[in-house]
Amino acid sequence: MKKIIDFYISGFKEMSVHNKKLWVIILVKLFIMFIILKIFFFPNFLNSKFDTDKEKGDYVIEQLIGQE
Repeated sequence: MKKIIDFYISGFKEMSVHNKKLWVIILVKLFIMFIILKIFFFPNFLNSKFDTDKEKGDYVIEQLIGQE
């Protein structure tokens, strides 16, 4: 495991400045997509509407098969 970590650390240290900037841009974009957008645009619908796991499961099954 230590060899794998050392491999990646040395690889990032030997990168050019342009490549490091590109990786920073990629990581910032991933952070925005998965953290910020999830918080504001994808609230946890099931936890806000139902109390138990059975109610959540029943609702999901109803939505998937279209029966009530």
